[in-house]
Parts: sequence; structure tokens; C-alpha cells
Amino acid sequence: MPLRIALLTYKGNPFCGGQGVYVRHLSRELARLGHTVEVIGAQPYPVLDAVGAGVTLTELPSLDLYRQPDPFRNPRLREYRDWIDAVEVGTMWTGGFPEPLTFSLRARRHLAARRGEFDVIHDNQTLGYGLLGLGTPLVTTIHHPITVDRRLDLAAAPSWKRRLSVRRWYGFTQMQKRVARRLPSVLTVSGSSRAEIVEDLGVRQDRVHVVHIGADTRLFSPDASVPEIPGRIVTTSSADVPLKGLVHLVEALAKLRAERPDAHLVVVGKRAEDGPVAAAITRFGLEGAIDFVKGITDAELVDLIRGAEVACVPSLYEGFSLPAAEAMATGTPLVATTGGAIPEVAGTDGETCLAVPPGDAGALATALGRLLGDADLRRRLGVAGRQRVLSRFTWEQAAIGTAEHYRAAIAAQSAAPAPTHRTKAEAPC
Repeated sequence: MPLRIALLTYKGNPFCGGQGVYVRHLSRELARLGHTVEVIGAQPYPVLDAVGAGVTLTELPSLDLYRQPDPFRNPRLREYRDWIDAVEVGTMWTGGFPEPLTFSLRARRHLAARRGEFDVIHDNQTLGYGLLGLGTPLVTTIHHPITVDRRLDLAAAPSWKRRLSVRRWYGFTQMQKRVARRLPSVLTVSGSSRAEIVEDLGVRQDRVHVVHIGADTRLFSPDASVPEIPGRIVTTSSADVPLKGLVHLVEALAKLRAERPDAHLVVVGKRAEDGPVAAAITRFGLEGAIDFVKGITDAELVDLIRGAEVACVPSLYEGFSLPAAEAMATGTPLVATTGGAIPEVAGTDGETCLAVPPGDAGALATALGRLLGDADLRRRLGVAGRQRVLSRFTWEQAAIGTAEHYRAAIAAQSAAPAPTHRTKAEAPC
């Protein structure tokens, strides 16, 4: 029977990272399977493909404190609506990140007013206190524990003041740990993430299930009519954070251009005006060799990847790596690190990709140079990469696997014994 699904996302715009991409494609494929999906999200609001065709969007507004062009803004008094808004602002003022907690509280209030309208609630990595004890079967996706980001950011912090700031910003991870341990059903996107969830968050192994995600292979596909640009390397990096390893790719490009002056990089993402990447671009004199693009359409993104001779994923860690799957789906050969779950997606070195250790700019430069100089190798890896994605990593397969866990969660809650209500006389001393 079709299911009525509430899909929650506190940050659902697909241009802000993998969580938004997940909601966009999973909701569409669940609707294609015949289910009804209501996406409930906060700013930046989700961009959805199947609205009116089995998918609806309910906007659950926050104060949007991190919006552009005025992030960390101070809202005017008339914007405050209730105590949750006060918590949101107070947490920001003291250096913390409030959105997982405050979204969960708003979602709890919204869902309580609509009790009985959904068969299952699917939380997309909010892990907030407000989502416990809702009375409706709950399934939660954890793409990877944010404790990994915290650890890498602390390691890269240059001073004790910066480390103190990082610890405060990631204060919400303590809540997420406590909530995760109480969740009955956790989905994740790779075996690597599953191990991290068990180790970092303390979730029981039998409660964590892997459902691989993937690429929209109808969109990300080869097209021989798109010309390759000699020397072009493409990568995706939504933020200048240590996790993404972009600074190492910049250094690798500097090394590579000593032998391949035509080598240049296109970064899909916003350029940071300062920070490690900006400093590296200046230090190596690469202003004319690196372009940043943002706000492009899906079709423009696909053609950008198709036109590159090489795609690169330089991340120190990934819970899955959608950019790897999407590049492989277009038939563009891939150079990728072995950080986190990337090998689960990219496959074997020399067969479906060229693999290098994370954080090694020299190894990146060597692998990129090897691919740029060998058209036959590029062709072979491109064909093998697409076949790997088609056989393992599609959104249709992800939706089918996710729906199976919805039904398991519903059955488990139905089979659970009803809570007993003791009288005062029966209560233990």
C-alpha cells in the first residue's frame, strides 16, 4: 500500500550541500513508486522536482539567521514570534549553531497538530530533541556524523581562540549524540558512515542500516556532442572547509601546471574571499587558472562535467560523495581520494577511477597529470565508472530500499507492547 511520508529537512536547498540533494531526489523517486511525500523544511527552502506529482512542500520558517547577504544578522523585535525564536537568536549570539534544535522543536509542534496524517516520519539528519517521542514511526538518515567535521575543523584551527570558537559552534553535536542513541531506525549512505555512526555516536549496530544513494542517471549521462576542453579539471566544493580538501587540489594544480600549462580548474561552488583556499590561490599565482561557478542550472552543471577531461574529489572525508557518483555517471574519468566512503563509490584504483591518499597534493598532481596525458585511460575509466553507477548507485534503488525500512519501522511500532499506566498505589517506592 502507498505510504504517507513526512520528510523533514532543516536545510533543504540542493545548492547548499548533499542534504538538499538527498531530499530533492529521494522525494521524487518515492512519489514515482506511488507514495505521498510531504517535505517539511526550513530556509533555505528545498527545491523539489515532483511538486504536484505526489510531493508537496510545507515551509516551516525559522528566523533565517544565516541568509545571504546578511549572515549572522540580528532580527528586529517584530520578527520574534515565540520562545523558540528567542532560543535561536540566543544560541547564535553565544557562538552556537541553533538550527537542528530549533527546527526540531518547530517540527514537533507542527506534527503534533497533525497527528494521524502520516504513516511514517523521516528525519534528514536534524537529530534534535523535538523529534523524540512523537508517537509516529520514525526513521532518521544520518549521512555522516557531524562529529567528523568537528574533529577536522579542530585539527585545522590555528589558535586556541579559534579552537574555542569551533567547539562552541559544534555544541549541537552533543544533542545529536544523545538523540541518535535513542533512535529505533537509522539509515545511512555507506558502510564507512555506518562504522562512524556506531563509533562516534554510540548507536547500536543493529539499528543502523545502509541504503546507498546515487546519481540521477537520466540527467547525468554521457553526451558526445559536448566538446572536451583540453586541460580542464572540475570539482565540487560547497564551502572552504578542511573536510573538502580543496586547498590540496589547489596545491596539486600548481605542481601540475609546471608540466601542463593548460591545466586549469573549475570549482562548482562559492569562492571564499579569504581563508586557506584564497590564500593558496594567491600564494601559487593561480588567479587565472581557477574559476568558481555557482547558481548554475542542472543542465549547465552536467555540461560542465561532460566538458572536463577529468573530475576530481579531493575530500579528506565523505560520508558518500554525490559529486563522484554524478561525474562517473556522465562518463567523465575520476581522480578521487580514499577518504571516508569515497572508495565505496568510486571503486578500484585503475579500474573505475584513479585513487590517491587524502591530503596528498603530490599524489593528486601525479594522478591528474596521468589522466590528462592518456586519452585511452580516460575513455576506459569513464565507461567503467558509468557502469558502476548504473549497477549500484541510482535514486530509484535508494527509494526502494528506503521504503522497505519505512515499512519495517511501521511494523516494529505496531508490534511493540503498549505502555502500561500504573496507578499511584502501584508505583514503585
